[in-house]
Amino acid sequence: MLAELAAANAAFQVIKQAVSNGRDIASVGNQIAKFVDGKETLQKKVSNKKNSPFYKGQDFEEFMALESIKEKEAELKQIILYVGRPGLWNDWQRFQAEARKARIEAEKERKRKKQELLETIVLSAAIIIGIGIFGIVIYIGLKTRGML
Repeated sequence: MLAELAAANAAFQVIKQAVSNGRDIASVGNQIAKFVDGKETLQKKVSNKKNSPFYKGQDFEEFMALESIKEKEAELKQIILYVGRPGLWNDWQRFQAEARKARIEAEKERKRKKQELLETIVLSAAIIIGIGIFGIVIYIGLKTRGML
């Protein structure tokens, strides 16, 4: 959790410094992506932790990490609104939503394929074991009739 927060904070500092030095938003696109990735990873970890049966409530550290990210995101919004073209923030929000949906769909597809592979392996193993048992039964039957 702290690693994700540190990565997001470092990316944000680079964004802030670059913009204050007169660079445009496009030049720090990679850092914005790192910031967003750190934010989403942190939120996912906290969410997964909350859904755990062993979770005993939100830790203050988690709360403060998420709060820090929210503050930095609000600052990033202000930077984009002041430095970027009109409507850039709204376009960015729409782009993020679409990308998030695509990542969720890709994750579902990955899980579905993994499940299919597991089912195929189990079915193949069952068929091989069944053929083996059938072969043993035939062998024993032939052996007891004296045909072997």
